[in-house]
Amino acid sequence: MEQSKITQVFGVSPEEFKESILTDVRAEIKSLAQNFQPIAPQEYLTRQETAEILKVSLVTLSDWNKKKILNPYRLGNLIRYKRSEIEQALVSINAKRQ
Repeated sequence: MEQSKITQVFGVSPEEFKESILTDVRAEIKSLAQNFQPIAPQEYLTRQETAEILKVSLVTLSDWNKKKILNPYRLGNLIRYKRSEIEQALVSINAKRQ
């Protein structure tokens, strides 16, 4: 047999109790909404776009693929690069130069 629990609140009307709960819930939702960061979808760039961002030629881009500096993704005959990985590669390239 299940035992039910009873909670009694004295000195507070049902409306006051309801408003108290709603106020707390609204404050918590507002706090969560301020800290909410939607996840940005991955952005894939073409070889040309990647070369322009890195300010290198397509030949250099192919060389960096072979040297594993960049990680290309193949979609059939297409080659794409993740923008986030390009930014990481820039940091890595600059760190090696220092």
